[in-house]
Amino acid sequence: MKTDDNELIQQRKKKIQDMRAEGMTLYAYRFDPEHAARQLHEAYGTASAEALAEQKPVVTLAGRVIALRRFGKAAFAHIQDATGKIQVFAARDILSEEDFRLFRRVDIGDFIGVRGPLFRTRTAELTIEIQSLQLLTKSLRPLPEKWHGLRDKEIRYRQRYLDLVVNPQVKDTFAVRSRIIAALRAFMNQRGFLEVETPMMQPIPGGATARPFRTHHNALAMDLFLRIAPELYLKRLLVGGFERVYELNRNFRNEGMDLEHNPEFTMMEFYMAYADYTDLMALTEELLSQVTQDVRGSLKLEFKGHAINMTPPYQRIPYTEAIAAALNEKGYDGKTLEDRDALKKAAAALEIPVSPKASRSKLLDKLFEVLVESKLIQPTFVTDYPTELSPLSKRKRDNPDLVERFELFIAGKEIANAFSELNDPEDQRGRFEQQVAERNSGDEEAMYMDHDFVRALEYGMPPAAGEGIGVDRLVMLLTGNESIRDVILFPQMRPESTDR
Repeated sequence: MKTDDNELIQQRKKKIQDMRAEGMTLYAYRFDPEHAARQLHEAYGTASAEALAEQKPVVTLAGRVIALRRFGKAAFAHIQDATGKIQVFAARDILSEEDFRLFRRVDIGDFIGVRGPLFRTRTAELTIEIQSLQLLTKSLRPLPEKWHGLRDKEIRYRQRYLDLVVNPQVKDTFAVRSRIIAALRAFMNQRGFLEVETPMMQPIPGGATARPFRTHHNALAMDLFLRIAPELYLKRLLVGGFERVYELNRNFRNEGMDLEHNPEFTMMEFYMAYADYTDLMALTEELLSQVTQDVRGSLKLEFKGHAINMTPPYQRIPYTEAIAAALNEKGYDGKTLEDRDALKKAAAALEIPVSPKASRSKLLDKLFEVLVESKLIQPTFVTDYPTELSPLSKRKRDNPDLVERFELFIAGKEIANAFSELNDPEDQRGRFEQQVAERNSGDEEAMYMDHDFVRALEYGMPPAAGEGIGVDRLVMLLTGNESIRDVILFPQMRPESTDR
């Protein structure tokens, strides 16, 4: 990558050389800030200039200089810490000669520590009068010229550290993300679920239909896969005697990237013995409504111009009925669903690309993705999927061609996927064999055979239900961000151009 040094950086390098030659410490070891910007605004934000002049509260604060205005023998600056920003004032007749000389060398982007009394300026702004100053870190690169001016999304994602400095709302998004994850954990812990950790490198990728990333372990001389889901390991724990387990986990899928997909993403997956998918619908309603209320203070939110109400109960609609209704709007009758050739013709007429070898179930899945998903705005459980699309789900009690499964959609996005878990080892073996046949026919997302998992089921797994919730998409929904990259601190990016 070519150097991007410019004149400003060269000037700062020269300044650093001069300051070092004078024996100045440019990169401090520590500082003890006793106060934070938000704390000061909350405590003194309504105090009058007269009250501050009388009290003269002395504060100590550290942060990054984000604005600077010099006036000969005095200067105003804004410094920003993790909680917000506050103005500081430096004057030659207040600071020592050494500290004032140091302040004159301060640039936007530097970290400084200040100590002094609070006062209110003529414009009524709460301000720290600097009586002592310490340079904590000298910034070599200048911040963008215009504050809040970092708009190039590629630069924002690639240099997230800079994005966080100049776009405070981005930092707010990730603070909310942390609160969402804490709320998810609290909910599960309060209901007797045990948080566990399962392998991120697996000899057999399982638990989802997705293309995995492959790696190699030198000491064991074997290929491994980054996990696409923790499901099969979590269900092994049900076999072992744990009855309620969950994992907040990172998953990796070697597939396309768009507004809703990143190759590395976060899910919460949990399993509950002696329950079925109807139990998880009720639990999911309770979970999402509580997390929404905890984080947002309301069950109503706006997303992409839609008013969404997270108040239970959520709508329920069978999978095939949803597709039939969508096709009926396009002029097709219900018989189309039963015939593979009719589905292929409908897809072609609607200009929906499908594989020539696609089975009836795969055709249904593509039609659902294109015609139905985007219309599911209010929280909606789509239930009872074809068995072929759900190789780990228990068959529906009154229809073996379907499984007891639901996906929850909100604002046109899949937020959760759950089902009554298949615990019949022979049925599971047959489903794996069907997946292997599809993989051998060219489906790179079909599952591998996992003999050890079948062996585990042969020891007996209690009836159970399991669910995965897309944490990134939930954060998108609750923060109003339309791209998954806006809720992942360091999304995957192409390598930087060598011309930059």
